[in-house]
Amino acid sequence: MAELEVEIVAADHFVWSGAAKMVKARTSDGEIGILPGHSPLLAILAEGELAIEPVSGDRIAVTVDGGFFSVDNNRVVIVADNAQLGESATAGIR
Repeated sequence: MAELEVEIVAADHFVWSGAAKMVKARTSDGEIGILPGHSPLLAILAEGELAIEPVSGDRIAVTVDGGFFSVDNNRVVIVADNAQLGESATAGIR
């Protein structure tokens, strides 16, 4: 099964990276869900919560204050102005 390679960084720190089955985020145009095979996309990230379903483990929530969201060849890069992992999440690989 294909998977997404996800990397989340804030302006001043690394937040999380790893393999995922799905990523959901709020953009300036509304909420979007990304699955493996999604067409390329560049969007403005709105303030709110990202939801990541990693290949293994529990759902990860990340609160962001805006930024941008890029998808290309099953790689999702999220660059946020500020980002904070939910309390139950731990930083992924780097």
